[in-house]
Amino acid sequence: MSERTSLATPERVGRRADDANRDGVLAGGVVGAVRFGAAVRRGVRETVVLVGSTVTALGWCVVGAIAVGMLFGYLLGWPELIAIAWACLILLLVAVLFLIGRNSFRIRLSLPLTRVVVGDRAPAEVIVENPSRRHIAGVGVEVPVGEGLAEFHIPGLARGSEASEVFLVPAEHRGVIPIGPVRTSRGDPVGLLRRELTWAERTELYVHPRTVAIPSVSTGYVRDLEGVPTRDLTASDVSFHALREYMPGDDRRFIHWRSSARTGTYMVRQFEETRRSHIMVVLATADADCVNDEEFELAVSAAGSLGVSAIRDARSVSVSVATPGRRSTSHALSTASRVRLLDDLTLLDQGADRASLVEVTRMAGRTGAGAVGASVVFLVTGSGTSVAELRQAAASLPPGVEVVAVVCDPGVVPTMRRVAELTVVTIGFLDDLQKSLARAAAV
Repeated sequence: MSERTSLATPERVGRRADDANRDGVLAGGVVGAVRFGAAVRRGVRETVVLVGSTVTALGWCVVGAIAVGMLFGYLLGWPELIAIAWACLILLLVAVLFLIGRNSFRIRLSLPLTRVVVGDRAPAEVIVENPSRRHIAGVGVEVPVGEGLAEFHIPGLARGSEASEVFLVPAEHRGVIPIGPVRTSRGDPVGLLRRELTWAERTELYVHPRTVAIPSVSTGYVRDLEGVPTRDLTASDVSFHALREYMPGDDRRFIHWRSSARTGTYMVRQFEETRRSHIMVVLATADADCVNDEEFELAVSAAGSLGVSAIRDARSVSVSVATPGRRSTSHALSTASRVRLLDDLTLLDQGADRASLVEVTRMAGRTGAGAVGASVVFLVTGSGTSVAELRQAAASLPPGVEVVAVVCDPGVVPTMRRVAELTVVTIGFLDDLQKSLARAAAV
């Protein structure tokens, strides 16, 4: 048994080694073929994409004329078609020569101002540098600006030199305007071929709503270090109110010893509770509250003016709006700085899926500044909100809060009226806000 095994082992081992070698070569060939096929497909796909992005519509027409002219010209013997086909072919080959060469320049997009006000213009600059050691030909530059396109031509540059082009971006509407990325294009004079390259990254221009300055007295505040005294009484504060008899649990530090000695009964000081000035602005963003875009833009500017003025005077301020797409929720805009607030207002829009002014005010009164002691609340809305709805919104706030409704109705004569405990100010222009609030504060 052992002898037979020892005689058969070398032959079997040799055959198995040959089979393994053949299998390895076959597997390597299959893998190589698969890789080669994938590389060919990738190359063809990239070539098709490159040709499709390089040949213009006019270029495809010329290619079609070449194919038709060559086919029917030689089949039918028409020398005119043959001549046209060859002329088109020569024109296409000459166009290819305009695309030969590397783009050795560098392009930067500079935007000195990233935030402007509605109606202003923001300067932008495209800088083209030639870091190479040879002269480069001129290049066409395109800069997408919002839905528009800024186009200009940069002339040829000597080695080590640079050229720039300044253009103005009109800020006609509130919002964010995307600028860039910068594209360069090379092509033939006829327009058969065109190659585009993307250089600088895209940047954004914030177009803030227009605001007006509002004096501190117009918001009903007294600027002091102790706050604004209220009618609420407390056992510990800085505004003295009266004396009363001592009760168990009172702080003994506030016992008035002279009065206690005179009356024979312990007497303690009683104070008026003071409250730091806090302004809350509730802005309506539902379609039902602002009936058109003009009303909504005026309301945004009014809310921005109130918030910016409070931040400028170092007041505590909060701005509440409805959350897009969720009718039962609201959120507060950032009031950490004037720029942060205006940035958030720039991104606001109105819609039918937003909570109404009444709902937003109710939610803000429960969870926002109204729940922690707001002294004045401004309800900023359009002409779509009725007086009954304004009163309903004011009733949802804690008692003791001064409520001022700012109704934005473009073009109307500004008015001011008192409805129960609610002050309703109607403005037709943004400049009316300052005078109307000053008059309301004087009443």
